[in-house]
Order: sequence, then structure tokens, then C-alpha cells
Amino acid sequence: MTFPRRTTLCFVFIVIYSSKATLNLNLESLVHPLILHDHELADKEPLRQKRAVATRSPAAEEYTVDIEISFENTSFLEPVRAYLSSLSFPIQGNNTDQVRNILSMEVTTVCRPAGNEIWCSCETGYGWPREKCLRNLTCQENGSFLSGHHCSCIKGLPSNGPFCQLQGDLILRMSVRLNVGFQEDLRNTSSALYRSYKTDLETAFRKGYGILPGFKQVTVTGFRPGSVIVTYEVRTTTASPALMQKANEQVGQNLNQTYKIDNNSFQAVTSNETKFSVIPEIIFEGDTVSLVCENEVMSSNVSWHYGEGHIDIQNGSRFSIYTTVLDNMTSVSNLTIYNITQSDAGEYVCKLIVDIFEYEAKKKINVTPIRILANEEMKVICDNNPVSLNCCYENNVNWSKVEWRQEGKISIPGNAETDIDSSCSNYILKADGTQCPSGSSGTTVVYTCEFISIRGARGSKNIEVTFISVANITITPDPISVSEGQNFSIKCISDVSNYDEMYWNTSAGIKIYQRFYTTRRYADGAESVLAVKTSTREWNGTYYCIFRYKNSYSVATKHVTVHPLPLMPNIMVDPLETSVWCGGSQGLKCCIQEDEDYKVIFQMESLSFPAAKEVNGKQVCYKYNFMANSVSWCPKTVAVFCRFTNAANGSVQSPPMKLNLVSGENITCHDPVIGIGEPGKVVKKLCQFSRVSRSPGSPVGGIITYKCVGSQWKVMKNDCISAPINSLLWLAKNLVKSPSQDAKLPTYLKTLSTSMGKVEHDISSSPGNLQAVINILDLLSTVPIQVNSEMMMHVLSTINIILDKPILKIWKVLQQQWTNQSSQLLHSVERFSRALRTEDSTNLFISQTNVQMRSMVIKSSHPKTYQQRFVFLDSDLWGNVVIDECQVENLQPGSSIVTVAFPTLQTILAQDIQQKNFANSLVMTTTVSHNIAMPFRISMTFKNNNPSGGKLQCVFWNFSLTNHTSGWDSSGCHVKEVIGDSVSCTCDHLTSFSILMSPDSPDPGSLLEILLDIISYIGLGFSILSLAATLVVEAVVWKSVTKNRTSYMRHTCIVNIASSLLVADTWFIVVAAIQDHQYPLNKTACVAATFFIHFFYLSVFFWMLTLGLMLFYRLVFILHDTSKSIQKAIAFSLGYGCPLVISVITVGATQPQEVYTRKDACWLNWEDTKALLAFVIPALMIVAVNVTITVVVVTKILRPSIGDKPSKHEKSSLFQISKSIGVLTPLLGLTWGFGFATVFQKTNIVFHIIFTLLNAFQGLFILLFGCLWDRKVQEALLNKFSLSRLSSQHSKSTSLGSTTPVFSMSSPISRRFNNLFGKTGTYNVSTPETTSSSVENSSSAYSLLN
Repeated sequence: MTFPRRTTLCFVFIVIYSSKATLNLNLESLVHPLILHDHELADKEPLRQKRAVATRSPAAEEYTVDIEISFENTSFLEPVRAYLSSLSFPIQGNNTDQVRNILSMEVTTVCRPAGNEIWCSCETGYGWPREKCLRNLTCQENGSFLSGHHCSCIKGLPSNGPFCQLQGDLILRMSVRLNVGFQEDLRNTSSALYRSYKTDLETAFRKGYGILPGFKQVTVTGFRPGSVIVTYEVRTTTASPALMQKANEQVGQNLNQTYKIDNNSFQAVTSNETKFSVIPEIIFEGDTVSLVCENEVMSSNVSWHYGEGHIDIQNGSRFSIYTTVLDNMTSVSNLTIYNITQSDAGEYVCKLIVDIFEYEAKKKINVTPIRILANEEMKVICDNNPVSLNCCYENNVNWSKVEWRQEGKISIPGNAETDIDSSCSNYILKADGTQCPSGSSGTTVVYTCEFISIRGARGSKNIEVTFISVANITITPDPISVSEGQNFSIKCISDVSNYDEMYWNTSAGIKIYQRFYTTRRYADGAESVLAVKTSTREWNGTYYCIFRYKNSYSVATKHVTVHPLPLMPNIMVDPLETSVWCGGSQGLKCCIQEDEDYKVIFQMESLSFPAAKEVNGKQVCYKYNFMANSVSWCPKTVAVFCRFTNAANGSVQSPPMKLNLVSGENITCHDPVIGIGEPGKVVKKLCQFSRVSRSPGSPVGGIITYKCVGSQWKVMKNDCISAPINSLLWLAKNLVKSPSQDAKLPTYLKTLSTSMGKVEHDISSSPGNLQAVINILDLLSTVPIQVNSEMMMHVLSTINIILDKPILKIWKVLQQQWTNQSSQLLHSVERFSRALRTEDSTNLFISQTNVQMRSMVIKSSHPKTYQQRFVFLDSDLWGNVVIDECQVENLQPGSSIVTVAFPTLQTILAQDIQQKNFANSLVMTTTVSHNIAMPFRISMTFKNNNPSGGKLQCVFWNFSLTNHTSGWDSSGCHVKEVIGDSVSCTCDHLTSFSILMSPDSPDPGSLLEILLDIISYIGLGFSILSLAATLVVEAVVWKSVTKNRTSYMRHTCIVNIASSLLVADTWFIVVAAIQDHQYPLNKTACVAATFFIHFFYLSVFFWMLTLGLMLFYRLVFILHDTSKSIQKAIAFSLGYGCPLVISVITVGATQPQEVYTRKDACWLNWEDTKALLAFVIPALMIVAVNVTITVVVVTKILRPSIGDKPSKHEKSSLFQISKSIGVLTPLLGLTWGFGFATVFQKTNIVFHIIFTLLNAFQGLFILLFGCLWDRKVQEALLNKFSLSRLSSQHSKSTSLGSTTPVFSMSSPISRRFNNLFGKTGTYNVSTPETTSSSVENSSSAYSLLN
């Protein structure tokens, strides 16, 4: 805007019009300056579009035009204003081409001279834009303008637009206090009081605030307590502090005095939006964040608050506030937050207060956590191949850089590659063997990637990298070439010991089962040995030795060549045994089921004969016609073999063919197939070469036995196996030798189950077929793999066939020939049951006519009672099995309890050795897949089909009974109750005292067991009381009887013997009582009890040995003297040190294999490890030594050597020694001698009774013979408790020598003999001790037992 110098008035008015025009509409021709003087021209302001054209089609658009008019006289202003106000809008245009409507015309800006300056003011409702106010000086006006209302007057003429702009409404949120009491009705907008207050106050407010320029309305919005706080809103366009103060005064004057308005309580909050900015807009943890609050108010009174409670924010380590006023117009306050966290997220308030006005702005900020994505664990093989560690960020952050660092025992640096566009950073590692040698294999290094933003945010992620050295695998270098039947082994060695798995694979990728190889790990490596005892053709091929660590595999290969060669069991010979006439001949034959190029010869002693080959289908036979006259003499028995040799020069010898060369006088039986024989001759022949009918495709198996009766051969025993069953048996034998047996077993079990239905007739007609099926199941049950539910179903389906009632008669025939086949079958079922693992840990139920199975998997949490019921309607039998929850809790989680019930097995299981006990109900076998702590209690209920058949007995099948031929055994089982036909049994371990040395417990419930229990408990009770009494007596008389060194050591030994035996007996009786009452100890408690019983019983014997050795030392080495401290050290080392060493070695050697204790009792194992010998051998050796010492002592006493003249006091001690050792040691020797006799099975009952009787009363013997028979102990007790103590004192003062004998004996030998066994002829009430050291040294040798 430019003005001529003589211009005195200039104003600008705005014209708003609408037009329908095209996009390139030019309105320039419509705007003409209005020339009010011929010589003056007005400046022109170009058109400015208010609303942009959006389409090319004609549409109504609004445009705003600023028109500038200059006057030389200020009086022209008012006529122009009057003219503009008289216009009626809109004004229609008259251009036919364009349609234009003028919507409004208003004066916005007026510029007048003011002295030497020109002041440009805005009309009411208009104000200068902010940039004009900042670049130009403002006029000196009364009061400052509120924020949101820009300056209305500036100095100088602006060079160009914009001019004054239309201002929006200003809403003031205000409050004022009335000093009157608050009433609840003021909360109710519909109450009369509320309406009255609202009407009166709004009237006063309108009168007061009506003076504000642009005032529009005022509204009361509510009341709140605090006296009465009135809140209201004022809508206007301009409000300066000066005008507001005047308006507030007017309100007070216009309001009724009853309202008691507080003129100093007016407060106002403007509705303008304070500029509140946050940098950065997206905030991440760790950023430095700036919050900026701008107000167009010249004040620095700014405060910052956080959260709903408006907590004041002050300057600190993480917060910084800086406030300033720019250009005397704008207040700028900056809050800086350093290293922001998620806890700093929330609402921030910027508050500025000027006079009664309060300017408040709020902003809620969110803090986003930085998410770095990476694989936290990696395995890197040190093979010099590049491996990339990747870190990517999930958030869209403006990162400035990425840093990588590492921390670990080894340093393996890499190269970082960061691509910000892809949001990822890669760290490339190339580790070789020099950086991670084999010794550091498995070392973990932590790599950290850290992203750093320009605002300070940091995000990091740790990647644990485990470096794995490439294992150098060495394998058996020599080529392996063997023949079938031979053994071979492959050793595979790794120089790295850190691996997750080691296994062997075949070339087909099939894992070899672990039973074929062993693996050992060392500090600097590992080795695995694949050992095959009997190679078959299936082992021919390449084998892979594989060490795996995570996903890294180190592999070595070895090729094995197995040359075909028949196995000796697969060579069928004919005849097995036959008679040959001395002048006759016999055809010999060896057959195999394959046609290979073998060299076959027949051998007899040192002679060999070539064989003729004959092929008959798949069967190849090698024959030779033996001439009896080729033997130099006759009659004679010779053995002939056929030897097969393959191309690799491997050979195998067939089973022998026994030829009995006879003269022929008594030959009565002749048969071209069976041969010749004399009457009564028994001949065995392979069924394949007998007259048994057979199919031509496959051979039959088994042996048939003939007997010569009269002139004919009669079949004596037929154990032939039909061709289908023989084929199945053949496959089973090969399967257990196969390297892939675990893969083949499921298929084979299915084939076996399917085939059983087809061969059921064969089984029911031949015991040989039944025997073959039992052998098949036995073989398969030894394959150590886990059995799933489908496999178990096939097993039970097979068993169901062979236990069917029509086959029971064949069982009876079979049992006449073989005594343990039923036991073999039951053992196979138990092995399959232990190997059962159900899918998804589900409980399993399989039901067949002759067998049922139920199982339960132990859950890791909330184990429940195992309770199963079996019902066989066809057999009218049922049974229950219960294992208490307390027992189930002790089982390993994931283990399975499996019970299999048989209704017909009781009729075929063998009788026990007494030939009287038969099972008369179901047979139920329960197994647990993992090891269990013994004892383990199980309860069962059976239906008894013979309720009046005699005494009921709960039994189990003992596979180890009668030299492992098996039989019924009642040990550990007893009848709990009998109700009608229901019999409840509880099986557990019962103990008696004789179990201390005997590996066999008496039968529970028997008369022997009851007698031993009575003796044990009564005897142990007396023994414990006697031992306690011994210790009490020793404590009472201790000072009186230990006045010299020898007596001191003697009584020390007696006290320790009594203490050890007391503790051992207590342990034993507590454990026995607990187990007898059916409360099983857990495994740890049982091991502890066994250890302490073992230790303290051994201590008894070693203290007895100490006592004997001390006596021997004092008698033999008279002039040698040892201090008391040395004697005590030796005694305690022997008494407790040796037992401790023996006990610890025993438990250490046996407990890791869980064979320290017995399965049914808390005592040393006998059957598995013979750990009981760790007690028996030391005990009996000590008894033998003590007996020897006793003999020496007696001999020494009876024949004293020259110069051995002990004092009378010491001789008395010597007699006590002999008496005590002579009495105690034989008793102990007899006790444990009888105990040793019970170690052997089937020991006579008398030994059990004598051993229990003597052992139980041990404590009583020690009290009587080791303590109370001691003369000095008797004297000490008399001195303590006698009423005639004065007379005793008199005797002590007058009897310094020996008293007169009460019992006189003529012979010194007789007198000493009687003294030795307690029949002393003299009693010395007291013998004064000599103070001389020489006397002490000489006399101590004979005082050991005093």
C-alpha cells in the first residue's frame, strides 16, 4: 500500500462475491481504483481468491477482494460508511457471460495522520495479522490485547497486504464467588433457587459485560460450593484487562446486594488455543523431548504440570524449563524431558496467568517402547563360513547409527552392515578353528546390537552365540570284512566333548538302537564304539558315526562287508543221532535255506569228506554217504560235522551228528528215514527230515523223538513246529539281531497278531507250536524299545489266542515237558508292560476274552489313586487293584502303571515246590515303567471261586524261586480280609530279626515268622533296657573303676560297645516295627536306616576287637608302655573309623545302581550284589581273632613266663580280662556263627531260631558278663549303696593284701580256671592304688577289664 504525501485518509473495504467461471477466470478487469480527485490515483490490490476452484465445470465460487481508497479529507469516511450500510446484499451482477453476486462489503482498515506518524487502525471485529504486529511498531493504545486478538493499531503504512482480518468470537470461561451459604438446590438445574440465581446473575452480567466491543451473550453454567462459586461464559470479540475490570465493576453495581459478590474473586480463562507443540511427534523411550507452549501474551508467569493431579514440574536432572517473551508480544515456555521413559507418558499442562486471565493448554503424550527384533540364541559352527547376526527394529524411528559390541571368553569380531531403509542391521561373522579351538567348543559370546536415534533414544538386543568347534572325527581305519556270525566293532573318536547327541545311522538313514553301541565322554573328547556280537547279512553296508550339537553334525563313515555264511543254529543236520551197522552206511545231510557259493566238507575227527550239493527249491542240502568200514574199529561212537567255508575264508561248523557204530546183533527196528535201533533206543530227529507232513515251500521246525518198541519206531514226543509258525520264529530270531530292530518290531507284531488267527488250529494240536509262540514273545520282549498302544494291542491279541480255553490242554502237555513256559510267558508280558508308553499320556484299556489291560500315566501335578477293576464274565472272575495316592506321589512323573489280568493263566502256571499251592482266581500283574522305592504297597481284591477250598494265601509269582524255575511265593503278601467270595490282599515286605544276615525271609504268616517276631521284639526290648542299664552303671562307678590306664581303656571299650549296640538295636526295631505294620519307608529313609544299622553293628564288633587287642598287648608286651592318649586314638580309629570306611564304601559302590538295599526290606542286598558280605566277613573275622586272643590269654595265665610276676591287683584285672573275653566273645561268635549259617538258602529252621534268640539278648549278656560280673564294679556299687559303709571303710584300712579265700581250691590251675569264669575264690573289697609310677606301669598290663 502506497500513499501520496497529501493523502489525509485511506481506508480499505472488503468485497465478497460469488461467480460461476472457468479455471482461468480473470477478474482483474472488474477491479478499478476509485479516483476521487482528477490528479490522484488509488493504489490497487490484486484479487485474492477465497475459495479455490476445484473443477473445470462452471460452479459458484466465492472470492474476496480488498479495495483500497484514499481521501484528502477525513470527512469522506462517514458518507462511505453510510453508503455501504445502506446497501442490500446480495447485489446481482449484469454480465450475461458471467454470473456474479456481491455478498458483502465492509470497511476493515482506516489509516489517519497522528502527528508526524500515520496510525492504521482496524475496525471493530477486525485485527492485524500477527506477522504485521511483529514487523511494525504498535500504537500506544490503552491496555494490551488478549491472546487471540492481534494488535488493532500499527504505526506506518504497510507496504503490502494483508490488511486487518476478521476476528472470531472470544469465549471467556469465568467464575466469581458469592459470599453466601451454598444450598444443595443450586446443584439442581430445575429448582426454583437455581433458576432465580441464574436469572438475576445473567441480567447483571449482561449489563456489565455489554460494554465490551463485540459483546454477544453471557450464560451462567453452574454453581459449586466454596461459599457459592458461580461459573459462566462470556462470548465477545474483544476483551482487554482494562475493559474487563470496568465490566466486572459494573456487574457488582448491577447485582442485588443480597448476593454479596466478591469483587476481587473474578477469574477468567480464555478460549483461545495456546500453541502447544511437542518435538518429536512420535516419542520413543530414551528420546529427548521438547514441549513448547506459546501465548501471545507478554508474560513469563508460566508453570508446567503433569498428570491428573497436576503435579508441579520443577527443574531437575531430567526436566528443564525455560520461559521467555519474544518481541514483547509472545510468551514462549519450553519444557525439555531427557531420556524419557514410559512412566513419563501422560498429560502435560502449560498454564500462564495474567491478571484475572488464565491461559491453559494440555497435551497428552505417549511413549512408545523400542522393539528390536533378533534371534536371541544362535549356534555358529567354526568352519570359516559366513554367518549373519540380524537385528531389525519394529518401530519407524529416525536412527542415526547402529553399534555392535561383544562380550565373552573368546573374541570373534565381525563386520557390521546396516541398511536403514530395510530397518535392519547385519553383523557378519566368519569363525574358523583358530578362533574357537576344540577346547572352547560350546563357549557362548553375547553380541549386542544397539540402535541410536538423533533424539537420543536407544534400543538394544542381546544375541547369545554359541560357537561350536568342528569336531574332528576319526574312525577305525582298517577295512572291516567279516562273515555272518562273527563279531565286529567300529570305534569313532571325536576331539570335541561338547555335544547333544551321538548316534549311529545306516546308509538308509535308520538309527541303530543304543543296545549296539556305547558312548563315553571325556574332558577333551568323546568316543563311541559300535559292537556287534553276531553279524548278519543286514549289517552289510555303510555306517555313519554322528555327533550332533544343536543343528551341527560331525559325521564319519565306515563300510562294513558281511560275507554270507550260515549261522550254526540255521544249519539243519540229519541225522541228529542214529545207529549205524559196522558194515553198513549212513547218509549224512546238512541243509540251509539259501543258495550261496560255499565250500562244504564233512569232518569226522581228523578225517574230512567232500559233500555233494543238492538244490530243492529254496533249500540247499549237502550230502555224504558215510561208510562205517572207514572207521578202524567198531563198535564206536563218532561225531560228524559239516563245515561251511565262504569266499572270505570264513567258516562255520554245523551242530554235531552223532553216529553210534554197532555190531548189529540186537537191531530190531529198521526204517529208511529214522534208521536202525535196538529195543528201547530213543532217537531225535529234525521234523524237517522226519515223516511229518509238511508243505514244500517252507521247512517245518522242531524236533520229533522216536523210540524203538519191538520192531517199530514209535513217536515218543512231537515238538514239531508248523511251517507258518516256524517262519515267524525264524523272522523273530533275525529281528533281534537286526540293526533296525526298533523299526521292524511294530510291523512284525502286527504280522504276528494277524497270523495267530490263521494258525490257531496248529497251536491247539502241537505243544511245539505253542512253545514256538512263547519263544517268539520272549524274544520280542527283549527288544529294548518303547511300546505304544497299537503294539501292545497286537501283543495282547496274540496272548489271547494262546490262553484260549481250547489250547489249555496243550499247555498241560507242554508243562509236562517244560516246567517254566508259563513263567516265561508271564515274564514277557511284564517286560512289554514296563516298556509301554501311551500317546499323549492317555490312560489305556485293552480288553480281550482271555486278557485285559489297564494303565494310568502319572501326572506331574495332582496324582490320584491308581484303581482298576477287571471283570471276565465268561470265567465268572473279577479283581481290583488299588495303589494309594501316597504311593503314587513317590513315582516319577510321566511313568506308567500297567496292570494285566488273566482269567485262565491260573490253571497253567506251574505248581510251587511244595506241590500244594495253586492260584484259584485271576492272575494280575502290575508293573511300573520306572524304578520305584521299596517297599511299595499294593492292595488287591480277588473273587475266590473256591471259598471252602482250604487256607487262603495271597501269593505272587517269584521268578527267582527254586533256582529260577519260578513258583508261587507268599513273601511280603498277606490276606487282609475275607468277605464271602471276596479276598483282599496287601503285598509288601515283612521283616523279622533274622533278616539281619539271612538273604531269605521266612514265609509271612508262618509259625516260624511269628516265633521269630516274638523272640525279636521281646529280646530286643530286654537288650535295649539292659544296654541302657549298662551305661547307667558305668556312669555311676566310672571314677571308682578307672583308676589305672588299663582299667580306663577296658571300661571305655565296654561303654562304646553298649552305646553302639543300643543305637543299632533301636534303629533295627523301629524300622522293623514300621514295616511290620505295613507303613513302607521311602527309598531314601530305607537307605539311611540300612547304613546306620550296618555302621553301628560293625562298631560293636570293632570295639570288641579293640578290647581283645588291648588285652593281647598288655599280656604279651609287658615292658612296653603307651600313653593313654595314643591308646584312645587307636581305639576310636578302630572302633568307629573302620566301620565308617566299610559302610561308606559299601553304599558308594552299590547305591548308584540302586542295589544297596533289598527290594523287600531295609537291609543289605544279597541277591544282586552280595553287599551283605560287607557285614558278615568283618564280623566273623573279628570273632575269629577274639577267640584266638582268648586262647592266648588263657594259655598265658595258666603258664606264666619267668619274670612275669604281676601284682595281686593286676592279677585280679587279668582274671577279669579273661573272664570277660572268654564269656563275651564265644557268645558273640556263636550268635553270628549261627547268623552266617542262615545266609545259605533252605537253612534248617533251628539255625534261624538260635540266631534270633542269641542276637536279641545281646544287650542282656553285655550287662551281666561285661559289667555286673566285674568284681570292681560290684565293689563300687556296694560302696555307693551299702548301708554298712563304715565297716567297708574299716576293711579298706586293714586289708592291704589278699583276703582269706571264701572258696579254697587245692590246685592253682583249678583256682585260676574258676576265677576266669567268675568263680573266684577270693573277694577283695578294695585294693589301694599305688602312687609309684613304676607300679602303675607294671600293673596296668593286667587291669584291662577292671
